[in-house]
Amino acid sequence: MLKLDNISVTFNAGTNNEVRALKEVSLSLEEGDFVTVIGSNGAGKSTLFGVIAGAATADSGQIHLDGRDITHWPEYKRSQVIGRVFQDPRLGTCPGLTIRENLSLAAIHGRRTGLRRDVKQDQEQWFRDELASQNLGLEERLDTDVALLSGGQRQSITLIMATLVKPKLLLLDEHTAALDPKAAEQIITLTRELADRYEMSTVMITHSMQQACDLGSRVIMMHQGEIVFDISGRERYQLTPADLIDRFHSLDNAELSDAQVLGQTGSFSQKDLISLARTSSRNR
Repeated sequence: MLKLDNISVTFNAGTNNEVRALKEVSLSLEEGDFVTVIGSNGAGKSTLFGVIAGAATADSGQIHLDGRDITHWPEYKRSQVIGRVFQDPRLGTCPGLTIRENLSLAAIHGRRTGLRRDVKQDQEQWFRDELASQNLGLEERLDTDVALLSGGQRQSITLIMATLVKPKLLLLDEHTAALDPKAAEQIITLTRELADRYEMSTVMITHSMQQACDLGSRVIMMHQGEIVFDISGRERYQLTPADLIDRFHSLDNAELSDAQVLGQTGSFSQKDLISLARTSSRNR
């Protein structure tokens, strides 16, 4: 479904500030896969997403999506088949436009047509049904400017916009990191529901070891521009945050943030906290 072959990206090549952001990275996803990607700052996670989405250019390698070579496709063309949600809720919606108008833009994305202020009756019901699934009451606020919504509400709209026309691939770039714990939990629940409902291939960057263990069927760990661990199958389902921290500490020059150690959602059980404490003690 998605296949990356030997993708390399170097920033400031030939200078003292040269950074090899990706080093011959290869990755394959099947239809319906849900993969979480973890790693410290500078590991290459965002660059990987940028290359897939077309926001960054690979120095070498090839990218195929659904059997098509998209290596040289511009970002706007890839956006017709790749949905993306960013960390900042403001990046996925247009302030000054209502919920209805933002959803209308998503609905006509990729079509050669003008934007009309009103949408057809069947589209309005479609929007209401999608919003009602969130249980936030937004289906009754279609004419509200998105700038007036909370961060969690706005990210909900962004997530629905990204999946409204059923993309081949959904990229989630730390899409709960800027939210409070309650809003983050709501977005994660919506993420699960949409991924399951539409069986979309999904790749999610997260700094939370807990999220990495809770979501999806595969965990990829990146370090210094490379994929160092790719965990799936039975091993994945037995994975705990403590296991991930153990693996992380086995890498050279790897550092964990507080958010990664404590878990972004604060949902560790007592057993997990004891295990984490033992892991930290072993690695001091």
